[in-house]
Amino acid sequence: MDARTRDAMTRAGLNLIQQALSIYDANLRLVLSNRRFQEMFDLPKSLITPGAPFADTIRYVAARGDYGPLDDLDAFVIERVEMAQSFTPHYMERTRGNGQVISVEGTPLPNGGWVTVYTDITQIKRQEDMLRARSEELSGQLSAYSQELSTTNRKLASTISALEQSQQDLQEIEARTRLTTEMMPAHIAHVGPDRRYTYSNKRLNLVMPGRPADIINRHIAEALGAQTYSMIEPYLNSALDGKSSVFEFTDDLSSRRIRTAFTPDTSESNQVSGVYILSMDVTEEAQARATLQQQSKREMASHLTSGLAHDFSNLLTIILGAQGRLAKLELPTDARQLVDATLNAATRGGALLHSIADMVGNRAPHPRAITITEVFEQIAPLAQSALDSHHKLSLKPPKTDQHWLLDAGQLMDALLNLILNARDAIGKEGTITLAAKIVKDTWIEFVVTDTGPGFSDNALQHAFDPFFTTKGEHGTGLGLSMVYDVAKMNGGSLVLQNGFRGARVTLRLPARQAIAEHPPGMALLVEDQTDLRDVFRSYLTGMGYSVIEASGVNEARALLRELPEITLILTDLQLQGEETGVDLISSLENTKALVLFMSSLPADHKLVIRAQRMAPFLAKPFEIGDLRATLKDALNVTTSRHDP
Repeated sequence: MDARTRDAMTRAGLNLIQQALSIYDANLRLVLSNRRFQEMFDLPKSLITPGAPFADTIRYVAARGDYGPLDDLDAFVIERVEMAQSFTPHYMERTRGNGQVISVEGTPLPNGGWVTVYTDITQIKRQEDMLRARSEELSGQLSAYSQELSTTNRKLASTISALEQSQQDLQEIEARTRLTTEMMPAHIAHVGPDRRYTYSNKRLNLVMPGRPADIINRHIAEALGAQTYSMIEPYLNSALDGKSSVFEFTDDLSSRRIRTAFTPDTSESNQVSGVYILSMDVTEEAQARATLQQQSKREMASHLTSGLAHDFSNLLTIILGAQGRLAKLELPTDARQLVDATLNAATRGGALLHSIADMVGNRAPHPRAITITEVFEQIAPLAQSALDSHHKLSLKPPKTDQHWLLDAGQLMDALLNLILNARDAIGKEGTITLAAKIVKDTWIEFVVTDTGPGFSDNALQHAFDPFFTTKGEHGTGLGLSMVYDVAKMNGGSLVLQNGFRGARVTLRLPARQAIAEHPPGMALLVEDQTDLRDVFRSYLTGMGYSVIEASGVNEARALLRELPEITLILTDLQLQGEETGVDLISSLENTKALVLFMSSLPADHKLVIRAQRMAPFLAKPFEIGDLRATLKDALNVTTSRHDP
């Protein structure tokens, strides 16, 4: 684009704006103006031609009366020219002789001269005059409205202050509620109609190990897996239709028994907008329930059989006595054989009575801490003594020294019974294998396999029935029933199968870890939040401690002075009042109690750093297992410090 075209376009653009514009150079001669400049001041062509003197333009408009009546036109023109020569930025408004009101805004240019913009503000000024005229009329109403508004503002400020306090209270309640839910040994969640999680207390992977912890916005089938979702889907469908349900299922991934409650999230209009979910690990409860059920069956069987066994025992005694007297008489050979057969039958009946008594008698488990390796070492010589040289026994204990709570006597009786059954099944020669492993830290699994012919279909169906046997007159039919009874009494299971070669019997017992034993004694729990005290109290009482509580430092000090038998202090860092848990422990002298700190403060907080230098520290939230482990580590450290 050439300079001429660019100048033409610039001038056309300036002619289109509504303001008048003029540019004068340092010699006070016109450089540029737009059409609106000529129209606003009604200037002749000579005064809008580039090079026109500024003085001529001032003289022209002043003579026409734009500046009102003047005593000396020449003096006025000289004054305006002098002002232009010392030009400074300015803005002013003036009324022309024709009544038009214009605003004048001037700005100097870098190389001398200036640019001035003129705007017609007549209409704006008229509106201002009208508003000014109405202002006195409205001032009274405005004053009343202002007073009313001031009163309303004061009320609103009070309401806002109350709302801010309520908001702060709600935030504290929400934080406490969230902390409490995260401390609960259960998974609490909410899913929307699309079956995606909208809330979770991040405990899913603790209740069902192997699942993700961060599940917000995930579909429930993705979080739980297809197999588990297929089990709960019918209940979830019912909940989305408005029907609550509570059910249990076994999670195949973790081998845990899970109890789940689905509660519809129903609005006032009875529209279901989602489902609340509560899931708990009830594996130990289910195991205990199975034990109680088996004990109830045993008690019932004991009541039913005790009277009959007593009477039958008397009858056998009479039969044995009569046959004994007959045996002393001189009888024919055929009669002698009948007497011997009767004596043998009565003797076997007596042995059977003793077996029944053992089955229905008081055989409650008495678990103690023992390793599986110890069980294998004790059972090996017993089993070898019952096998001959053509029978091979292979033992495969797990590679762990962990102590488990097991009734070693019942367990070895059961395993010996399975080994002897396998010996009878394989005949004159073969291999019997006893293996054990830990399944998902939930079960201890003992597997007995052999190289015999395996179970028949009839045996697989009736093997647990009392008195069922495939050994003819050499078996009582109570062996597997006894093993089944041991499994159920301990909350476990017994499964019979045929393997690739021979029979396979799987005995599962609950995997309950044994920790180092120590006298729990009395614990002082220092926590200022009631709901959290309830949780921590249940942890401590579950570990065998008797618990006393305090919510502040002064109360805790008083209890420590009055109760020197306190052996454990579990204290939060932030308590009621100005003093902290660190202040409490720092003020104690010659205390023999073990100290554990706990807090939800961040790890880099000064109070947490001070506490960690003094005693073991637990970050909230934590579970009873975390408390056990920290306490065990602290006791081990304390013991090692006192070792010679």
